[in-house]
Amino acid sequence: MASDFSRALCLLRQERGISQRKAATDLGISQALLSHYENGIREPGLSFVAKVCEYYHVSADFLLGRTASRDGAMIEASELYDAADEKGSLKGSILATLQKKLVMNTTGLLFDLLGKSGDRTAITAAGDYLSGALYTLLRALYRRCGGNEDFFAVTAADFDGGAVEADMTLRRLRYLRALDGCEGLPELTSDDLTGIPGLGQSAAQVLHNVDERANHHTED
Repeated sequence: MASDFSRALCLLRQERGISQRKAATDLGISQALLSHYENGIREPGLSFVAKVCEYYHVSADFLLGRTASRDGAMIEASELYDAADEKGSLKGSILATLQKKLVMNTTGLLFDLLGKSGDRTAITAAGDYLSGALYTLLRALYRRCGGNEDFFAVTAADFDGGAVEADMTLRRLRYLRALDGCEGLPELTSDDLTGIPGLGQSAAQVLHNVDERANHHTED
């Protein structure tokens, strides 16, 4: 719990772009004590946790690593709808169905591999990054179909200005840093990525498609 709290405390401050001195002053403690909290040297009392929740606008459950949702919503894996269980009921065009399966299967492979490491930071950052991409695509479609954008907490001006893309860049950075410091990752070969029935075939196709597009851009 202490490591989850210290990591969240540090990342929230960095995300806001403020110095440790500034955060310590606002929270009514010394910079040295905040440094101890952020580095997991000391554990805070409940009153300080409550101050941090109010200061960064997050829940205590989020700070303590009990949920990935900042507002404290607890979602159990067993409660999530699993579209992979659908049999013969996929809607839309054949192309949409194909793309859906490619993305779902490749995402499943990614998180299966990350799950073997047990690294919460890498797993969370990967999910946040992919969620940002889905948010961007869904919001653009919602807007094009005439939806009222008051539904979203990010204003239309901030969305158009790149607020979500900026968050995705930060999540990608955290993901790469987490991988650099992760000791539990499995050794992978090309067969590990592409040899798994179903999932591996989808991953191979996704990798091939992106390779072709990226190489085309660099050759222009």
